[in-house]
Amino acid sequence: MDTEDFAYRDALRGGPAHRRGAGLNPGNRFEDIRLHVLGEELDRQWVEREVEGGGLDRVERRVYRDKTQTIINRVAPTSDVPFDWTLNPYRGCEHGCIYCFARPYHEYLGFSCGLDFETRLVAKPDAPELLRKELASLKWKPEPIVMSAITDIYQPIEHKLRIARQCLEVLAECNQPVSTMTKSALVLRDTDLWQKLAAHNAGRVTVTLVTLDAELAQKLEPRATIPSGRLRIIRELTQAGVPVTVNVAPIIPGLTDTELPAILEAVAKAGARRAAWVLLRLPYQVKDLFLEWLERNVHPARARKVESLIRQSRGGKLYNATTNRGRGDGAHVKQIAQTFDIFTRKYGLNRDVRPLTGKHFRRPELGGQMGLF
Repeated sequence: MDTEDFAYRDALRGGPAHRRGAGLNPGNRFEDIRLHVLGEELDRQWVEREVEGGGLDRVERRVYRDKTQTIINRVAPTSDVPFDWTLNPYRGCEHGCIYCFARPYHEYLGFSCGLDFETRLVAKPDAPELLRKELASLKWKPEPIVMSAITDIYQPIEHKLRIARQCLEVLAECNQPVSTMTKSALVLRDTDLWQKLAAHNAGRVTVTLVTLDAELAQKLEPRATIPSGRLRIIRELTQAGVPVTVNVAPIIPGLTDTELPAILEAVAKAGARRAAWVLLRLPYQVKDLFLEWLERNVHPARARKVESLIRQSRGGKLYNATTNRGRGDGAHVKQIAQTFDIFTRKYGLNRDVRPLTGKHFRRPELGGQMGLF
């Protein structure tokens, strides 16, 4: 990975504090010496005043170029991951969701899983060219690909870099089955490509929805599209003929779990065909980030209840990856599962369970022409 190749600046009004999920930058767990830096200090270091530019506060995002040699990734076989292949144009995510299970992956790059995850991003500008080469290989079988599983391909920098759009153009050209998970209205920009894929049952969009409460969502997911905007995504994609799944994820015990019936009703009315759910996961130092977030944003009594219910669902721990890491265990989890089953049936969700197909896949020629077979 190169040092910084290009910078991305986000103009902000009203002072150094801005919409971030993490309130600290914990030390990398792979390093012997760890320095935990509070977000306020990083704000102080990163903010620059533009006196002649109208007094705007500018917070710089660093985007690093990843010169990877491959782009389609094989997922390590686990019992609770329902897909085998991923494609990740970016690492790190500006949405800043405090609960994101993917934050610890940033530590493999030498960054922190805290504020670094939201502000030190990695982009793969060679991804479209690599993708075309890999799809052209006779070794590739047109199995479904999840386009980004550790970050949102429609995060804000995609507006400028358009790497995801270029990858999707290659996938649509080949009728390669693909799906994505997003919480950004930017996905509507690519409706034409998702339509083309959906026409061959080769494309599906999953919209992640945690809460219908706009104020809570802004705290949990500071740079993602608001809940009403995500319902609009579902409506517009559905009207365009693109099948939409909703992932109610994560369900946070004691904070968002009571919204489950209302969420399922809202997404069904918007046109979603399928729904799934995942319990909050707090691997590694995401525990510290989430507990600090609770302290800042939730009433102390409710924060204690949330922590208690999390521990009850994880065998007394904040996280236990050895048993049912996506769902957890215990009486409260069973209640969530029963609620989900009752209301998905009530609102007619999960009746369409057709998998994506590579039946219409056409292998690309590297010269720009498509192969006949």
